This record gives sequence, structure tokens and C-alpha cells, in this order.
Amino acid sequence: MDFPVSIRTEKLQNTPQQATVFYPVIDNLENKQAEFKINEAIVTLLNQMLIDQDYYSRDLVELIANFEIKNNQRGVLSLNLIVYSFTGGAHGMTFVKSLTFDAKTGKKFSLSELFKPGSDYINKLSIIIVDDIKKWNVDVIEPFKEIQPNQDFYIADTSLVIYFQLYELAPYYWGFPYFPIAILNIQDIIQPNGPLDKMMAFT
Repeated sequence: MDFPVSIRTEKLQNTPQQATVFYPVIDNLENKQAEFKINEAIVTLLNQMLIDQDYYSRDLVELIANFEIKNNQRGVLSLNLIVYSFTGGAHGMTFVKSLTFDAKTGKKFSLSELFKPGSDYINKLSIIIVDDIKKWNVDVIEPFKEIQPNQDFYIADTSLVIYFQLYELAPYYWGFPYFPIAILNIQDIIQPNGPLDKMMAFT
């Protein structure tokens, strides 16, 4: 049985007065190399997000960083890092980026690695999202054709969630458009023994 990964919350020290940064730290893994790889990937991505969100800018008014654990079971860890910053203007800007790992090995998965080689996962997922856009009457900025090969995603229980950044698909007032896709609906293309396969085995 794959037990949940132990996660603690740390606060980044020596930040600018107007910044508050919380981030997850993985500990107590049997495989210490895997533990190091996961924590390194988290810190690397968070640091890039902070830079992109004007963390070091003199114009920074406010910055808040936090995280959400989306899946921590069956040997699959999937999480979101969230950074909001405000430097003046009508409103601040928020970015969400996700990481999905094999908790035993520390391997980080890209979207393409969740699927069989040559499975045309882009077209398969895009068709589902097109239908959801119509069903939910999503106001898109321009007609949606297909996802990017590296589209943002996370795993939540028995669903693969594809999502888009603010302004990437829809106007600001729509927030982040999230599209949960049941793993059972794409089981014919998922990578055997990959993260989605491990989650589907318990459906």
C-alpha cells in the first residue's frame, strides 16, 4: 500500500515586507534521493514564479504565495503553487503552476508522459474540452482549437484536470478555466503503470 507523503508548510524567510510566501516541503520519504528531487523541483518552480511576479521589483505592493495539494495517494503526488502579486493598476495578477510526481522515485511528469507514445493525447483531450466549453458556455477570447503539448494540469483523485491561466482562454472575470476529465474516459491512451493508470486502478 502506498501511504500519503508527509508534507509540511514552510514560510520563506527574509522576504520583502510586502511579501508572504508559503511553500510545501516533503520529508520522511524512504528514498531520500526522491525526496531531494521533489523538493528541488518545487523550489525551482516557485523561485521562477516569484521572479515572474515581480518579487524583486521596487514597484511591488503586495505578493502572496501559497500552495494546494491536489493528490497525495497511491504513490502519486500532485500539487499547485499559487502566486498573486500587485504592482498597481486595476487589479493584481495570479498565476498557478502544477507539479506531479511519482512519490517513490521523485520523477516529475510532463503532460505527454501521462500517455502512450503516439496516442495523440492533444487531440483527444482537446475534443473533450471543446465539448465542455460549449456545455458550460465559457466566454472564450478567441475560438479554442487545441491545448498546448505542455498545457497546465494536475491530477485529482480519478480525474485529470486541464486548466488555463488568466487571459489564456477566457476573460479575466472567468478566472482560471478548469476542465476535469475522468480518467476512465481516456483509459485507452494512458501510459501503463503511469500516474493516471495508478489512479484508475482504484476506480
